Amino acid sequence: METLEFIIYPDGRVEERVSGILGPDCQAITEALEQALGTVTTCELTAEYFAQTIHPTQSQANSQFQSLA
Repeated sequence: METLEFIIYPDGRVEERVSGILGPDCQAITEALEQALGTVTTCELTAEYFAQTIHPTQSQANSQFQSLA
């Protein structure tokens, strides 16, 4: 499940947490929000950022389909 969580502190700082999105897609999703909020002071990448999305090739998909038949 993809989740964006925002914590707004009394001093105006906003902490943004993204979960459930693999790879650098999280940065693309939050880019416009970050620009609207102001200057990004820190960015901590999680393990999900470094996870790789697996896209099977057509031959892999065909062989998996044939093995089910």
